[in-house]
Amino acid sequence: MKQSLDFQQVANDIKDWGRELGFQQIAITDVDLTQYAPYLEDWIARNYHGDMEYMARNHEKRCHPEQLVPGTIRVVCVRLDYTLEKENSLTPMEVSDKAYVSRYARGRDYHKLIRKKLQQLASRIEELAGPFGYRAFVDSAPVLERALAEKSGMGWIGKNTMLINKQAGSWFFLGELFTDLPLPVDEPESNHCGSCTSCLDLCPTKAFVAPNLLDATRCISYLTIELRDSIPVEFRKAMGNRIYGCDDCQLVCPWNKFAQLTTENDFSPRHGLDDADLLDLFQWTEQQFLKNTEGSAIRRIGYDCWLRNIAIALGNAESRPEIIESLESRKACASEMLGEHIDWALQQHR
Repeated sequence: MKQSLDFQQVANDIKDWGRELGFQQIAITDVDLTQYAPYLEDWIARNYHGDMEYMARNHEKRCHPEQLVPGTIRVVCVRLDYTLEKENSLTPMEVSDKAYVSRYARGRDYHKLIRKKLQQLASRIEELAGPFGYRAFVDSAPVLERALAEKSGMGWIGKNTMLINKQAGSWFFLGELFTDLPLPVDEPESNHCGSCTSCLDLCPTKAFVAPNLLDATRCISYLTIELRDSIPVEFRKAMGNRIYGCDDCQLVCPWNKFAQLTTENDFSPRHGLDDADLLDLFQWTEQQFLKNTEGSAIRRIGYDCWLRNIAIALGNAESRPEIIESLESRKACASEMLGEHIDWALQQHR
């Protein structure tokens, strides 16, 4: 059946079906990522990936999708917008007794949602083309998703290393469908960051070594999500009230004034994580943490790191008796790692 298909029409159908499934954009690219390989190898050589050892593994497969899934010749890239807010303000970071949780993590975990939609898309393709080779990815396995999305014309990788789209900014998730169908590819988008350096200038921990070059070991998202040990003292004050991730480089990006609001109910904030008091979150028991983060991206950091992050935020909050009391009450049963961060927080109030 494949030989008789009009693959241009198949590509058009895929884009129509993708939009019907709720994706805001669908674009197609080939698997030649040769131009990106030197940047990845240099980044790893500089140890900018820190404890993210998975980034150093299988980097050949990252740069050669056909090695990851043999037979792959095209990648269908999809975009799903997630923000519920048009206001791109840094004000929430100035309310020191409130917790700042990165926008993408306030609702349900996006991985299963997008993977389900990609499987539905693959099923539609199979109805038309018959059995074909494919595999869906959502921020999983060694996939250079931003590189693929950039090649597909979905946007450009900006100075803050995020994929930026002229019509949608950067508040969106990416997903990929690797396939063996010889679909026509889309044209790449040109870079439109221009002379703007807002993201580089504002980064609280100065994590950007250069435009489009991030030292993840200094990034608040890495420190609060990927790092499982003690957070270096030099970054704790700069973290402010950010307890899970950091959106600063997106909040100041001029292109995000064009961000599209999501229509996905699953991305609505749960348990008030868009406006939560630090003290309330710090009082969660482990059972409450597990219950309240069920189906959430937050759960992967574990209860101890959750408390570690909040302890730092409490140390940065405006001093009042309730904060000191809460920190001291936690210290008695805290792990060595958590206890060290509680001690640091208490010192800030003395």
